[in-house]
Amino acid sequence: MADTLVPAVAGDPAYPVVSRSSPLPLYYQVKTDIRQRIERREWPAGHRIPSEAELCERYGASRITIRRALGDLAAEGLLQRVSGRGTYVREPPITAGPRGLTSFTEEMAGLGLRASAQVLRTAVEPASATVAERLALDHAAPVVVIARLRTGDGRPIGIQTVHLPAQRFPGLDRADLGDGSLYAYLERHYGFRPAAAEETFEVGGIRRRDAELLKVRPGTCGFLVQRLTYDTQGRPIEYVTAVMRGDRYRIKIGLRIPPHAG
Repeated sequence: MADTLVPAVAGDPAYPVVSRSSPLPLYYQVKTDIRQRIERREWPAGHRIPSEAELCERYGASRITIRRALGDLAAEGLLQRVSGRGTYVREPPITAGPRGLTSFTEEMAGLGLRASAQVLRTAVEPASATVAERLALDHAAPVVVIARLRTGDGRPIGIQTVHLPAQRFPGLDRADLGDGSLYAYLERHYGFRPAAAEETFEVGGIRRRDAELLKVRPGTCGFLVQRLTYDTQGRPIEYVTAVMRGDRYRIKIGLRIPPHAG
């Protein structure tokens, strides 16, 4: 691209004028240059980029060309247009690929991020009908409920609410979990290690009370997650519900053709 884009003005910090002699479409030249600025963090996450009028002047391109370039980058998840405020560089999403049974802390560490948590609520309360069914408990049996706001590198990613049988984990509601892994705490203090789990992901709107904590607008699409964890005897021991920001968390799954498949 460098051989078709030239500085608009001597001394200009590398804003190129689109080349009409290039075989590449004008919008694509602009799109590529903006992408490179984002990738080299000249425009970091959260940065408001110049207005359409400013970009038209700097690139020597029409508003139609600029809008198409910005539209493509928004569709690819690199930019976000905020009505009345401008266009911003989006936070890069965290991609969770196939993994073993790990805690959020371990998952973030595997992705090169520092996990932390803010405890929102810790209590012992009667199990709801759904929680009692999932954990194979009597109706209204006491369960420990721990709700935490989970972050990666200090930025909100999701809200997790954990339900555990109170009889199996006495005193857990008074534990100081801090930013650490719940699984690590359970192993250290109760000798519990998870053996297997089932997770279900759905897409849904984030409720107002969660949206404020996650710093998104109410109704924004996110992942609604349920996890049921089993111990080494195959007994359900943990039921988790979570709301994850759809723009900050995504899942990547590798697919393979089974042997001898037609």
